[in-house]
Parts: sequence; C-alpha cells; structure tokens
Amino acid sequence: MATVSSSSSSAAGGNDALTPIAADQRAFGTRDHASLWFSLGVGLLVMQVGAYLMPALGTKEALLAIVAGSLLGAGLLGWVAKLGADSGLASAGLMHAVYGSAFARLPVLLNIVQLIGWGAFEIVVMRDSTLAIARQSGAEVASPAWTALATLLWGAVVMLLISGSMVRVVRKLIARVALPLVVLSLLWLTWQFLGMAQAQGLSALWNRQGAGGMGVLPALDLVIAMPISWLPLVADYARHGRSGKSALAGTWLGYAIANMWCYSLGVLVALTLPSENLVAALLLAQGGLIALSLILIDEVDNAYGDTYSGSVSAHSLLPRWSIRQWGFVMAAVCTGVAMVLPMHSLEPFLLMLSSVFVPLFGTILGRLAFGVDAAALLARAPRANAVPIAIWLGGIAVYHAAGQLIPQAGSALPALAVTFALAYFTRGR
Repeated sequence: MATVSSSSSSAAGGNDALTPIAADQRAFGTRDHASLWFSLGVGLLVMQVGAYLMPALGTKEALLAIVAGSLLGAGLLGWVAKLGADSGLASAGLMHAVYGSAFARLPVLLNIVQLIGWGAFEIVVMRDSTLAIARQSGAEVASPAWTALATLLWGAVVMLLISGSMVRVVRKLIARVALPLVVLSLLWLTWQFLGMAQAQGLSALWNRQGAGGMGVLPALDLVIAMPISWLPLVADYARHGRSGKSALAGTWLGYAIANMWCYSLGVLVALTLPSENLVAALLLAQGGLIALSLILIDEVDNAYGDTYSGSVSAHSLLPRWSIRQWGFVMAAVCTGVAMVLPMHSLEPFLLMLSSVFVPLFGTILGRLAFGVDAAALLARAPRANAVPIAIWLGGIAVYHAAGQLIPQAGSALPALAVTFALAYFTRGR
C-alpha cells in the first residue's frame, strides 16, 4: 500500500501535502487513531507542565482544570482530525483551503518553526533523561561530550524512524510496542506516587488549598495549550483514516485519557516530591528507573511526530523534495537546535504557540465545520482569502487582550469562541 512518503504523485512532481489521499489507500481505524494519540499524549513534558499548576492551585482546582481542559482540547483535536479524514488533506491543505494558496504559506511556515522547537525539546528531554538514568546507574556522564553524544544518538533514532513508512511506524512500532510499555510505566508510577501520597496523608493533600497566583480558567489555558500544540499536526495523520467518525472518536478518546493521566501525575509528583527537576523526582520512586526508561522509549514517537509533520508542511512549500527527504532535514535541524536549547521558559513558549494556533484553527473549524467540502474549497482557493485572514489576526489580538483585560477568564476560550463564530457566520464571503 502506498503512503504519503512514497506516493506516485510525489514522483510525478505533485504536492502530496495538498493532494487528498484516495479512500482505498487509507489504513487507520478507531484503534489506530486512539493508539497514536494516546502515545503522543504521553510525555515527560506533559507531566512537567502538570507540575506547573502547583502550588498556585489547590488540588481539586488543578484536577478540575485538567479534566475540563483535556476534554475540550482533545475534542478540538478530534474535530480537526475529522476534517482531515473527511477531506483526505494534510494540515497544510486545510490551511490552503481556508486562507488561500499564497497566504497559507505564512501559517505553514509558523507551523514548521513550532515543530522544530517541539522536536528539539523532545530530543533535549530524551537526552537529559538518558543522562539522568545513566547517572542513577553510577556512570560518569557529566562532561559536555556525553551531552553531545546523547543528543546525536536520539537525533539518529528519529532519523532512522523517518526513513520508514509512517503507517507502519504507527501500526506496528507505536501500537504494538511503545503503547503497552508506556501504559505499564504510567500504572507503576501512579501506584508508587499514590502510595507516597497516602503515607503523607491523602486527605490533607486532596484538600490542600492553592497559594494563589493562578485561577482555574488561566490554568485551563495551560492545560489546553498541550493538545492545541498538536492541532497543526493532527490532519497529517488523520487523513489516513478510513472515516471521519473513527478519526474523531479515536483521537479524542486517546488524547484526552493520556493528557488527563500525565497532567494529574505531574500534579501528584509535585505534591509528594516537590522538585524543579521532574526526572529526578521520578527516579526517586521505587522502580522509577525502569518506569522512566519505558516512558523515554515512548518519548521517541513525539519527536518522530513533530519531525514527520514538519516534513509534510515543508513538502507543501517545496514539493521537489519528498516528504522523506524533508524528514531527514527536519531531524537534522531539530538535533542541531537541541545542542544549544535551554530547557527553561517552557510555559511562555506553550502560551505563545496557543495565541497563534488557537485562533488559526478556530477559524478553520468555523469555515469547514458541519459538512463543508475542504477539498473542493482547496481546488478553487484564491491566493489570499481576506475574511479568514482578518478573523485569524483579530483572534490573536483577542487572545492577548483577554489575558490583559479579563485574566480571570483565560485567553484560549475567548479567542476560540470569537474566531469560530466569526468564521462560521461569514462562510459565504
């Protein structure tokens, strides 16, 4: 079966990212979507962001924000997945259909930049976790040479994966190998930290009040930020789905469970073992070395997901290079950035991305919701579609203004509501 990385249209000089995948070439069902997005939803970065909710929020407030934000964020992810499956278009194709063939290059470029950032972050996380595991085992790995070697090692692993078929990676490596291992590791860590919480007084931790500085709705923004960061990627995989309904259900279910679990585990770790270094805290748990190693294996698919989707976006801009060739370039660039990337300021990075991509996809959803044929829109798209462009830019302004004027309401929900409503009611323009 042909895949996007080796399809005939690429060989003919076509643009795979802007060409719908034929129905008989689609392989993913509900289980495939759920496995992929559960696996992509699990990560050390997600746990770290969950820990950021503490101590500002109380335990009950944090869990409320986690559940609500995960259901909403994963629901948006699933909705975009449905658009990708219904149309057969990659994310770049959806952007072209809504914003116009020339202007869409801007959000596509922004997506590539964010994917380089995320891919580099993932390699840094894998590198630092590898070194932490090695130190825990008694190895001397403090020199810069070891840091560089670990970075290059994980960059090479990502490059190896990108050389193969995306469909096989998802259905064989992720669903059959990585997913069972990561579920076992999460179960073990949850059991261990719940045991610590019980020893410290489970009732007291459950009723713990927040120190202030963050309300529930701003916390909701932080929880939504993680699934929102995947919005520009989801159609690149969902387009391989056999139906929009299965893409919606599998993506929503898989990612929501993973997001709630990892954010909650981050909160639990922050309550029981407060530490600026999440990896160090995880290693203190009984069996934490093994559990962290298994999560580290799963972290590879996050880096792969960023790299593959970035290569699809890059191919949409320069189709003379195949998706696989762009994948090698993306993996190399992410590895190079990881060599110099500091692991601080993650929260501002996430919120900055949300300010761009929440209104971007609020507009796309408003335009393409409820049965609109995205492929037909793409076929007759102008070079620049002024109304959606104005709505997107206005949505970015709403996002930042809401944070200043009504901070208690958050930023993501007002921006999403405004852009969706405006895009929906101006679909004829």
